[in-house]
Amino acid sequence: MQQKNYSKFKELLVRDLLSGSPIIPVITLDRVSDAVPLAEALLAGGLNVLEITLRTKAAIEGMKEIIRRVPGAIVGSGTVCNAEQIALSEDIGCQFMVSPGTTEGLLEAARGCSIPLLPGVSSVSELMRGLDYGYSEFKFFPAEASGGVNMLKSIAGPFADARFCATGGIGLHNVADYLALDNILSVGGSWIAAASLIREKRWAEIEKLAKEAVELAAK
Repeated sequence: MQQKNYSKFKELLVRDLLSGSPIIPVITLDRVSDAVPLAEALLAGGLNVLEITLRTKAAIEGMKEIIRRVPGAIVGSGTVCNAEQIALSEDIGCQFMVSPGTTEGLLEAARGCSIPLLPGVSSVSELMRGLDYGYSEFKFFPAEASGGVNMLKSIAGPFADARFCATGGIGLHNVADYLALDNILSVGGSWIAAASLIREKRWAEIEKLAKEAVELAAK
């Protein structure tokens, strides 16, 4: 497959992934032992697309454990910032990658990767750079600090083909406002799997929060 066509194929994969998963939990793992029970709780609550940030030492082994032992989970690496982390995400078997920002180096490295990248943007300039590279789906981050719903409404006109997964400052209090926008495919949030809930192994509560999120998105 030619590079251009393959890039388009990866973009279609991202759009299908996001449109089919309006709520994506953003997870920070401090202990590898928490990875599998956490993933199982989220799946039991109806959330199977998981973004696990590369912010901790436990992240890589935790993702490996979920990929190996929780077959229903679609695992993506988050906070991907450089070519080395792109290669690492591919090597361990992630199915997608998410970056907090967009640089030419990152986009160039993602071109040769077999799994899709959701590049992060918080400005029109970053969005235009991503569009130049053929992307049409983006992570809008940090959403609330970057203008939130009003910003997304403002850029919908000049960038009508762009679609977003909004992340940052989103919770039950405002998730419906984002999902109501035409250019939003999904939202990412840490409230479903907050660090305190994971630390205290409150899997039943995490499952309940996941169910609430799914019900809210359905409305």
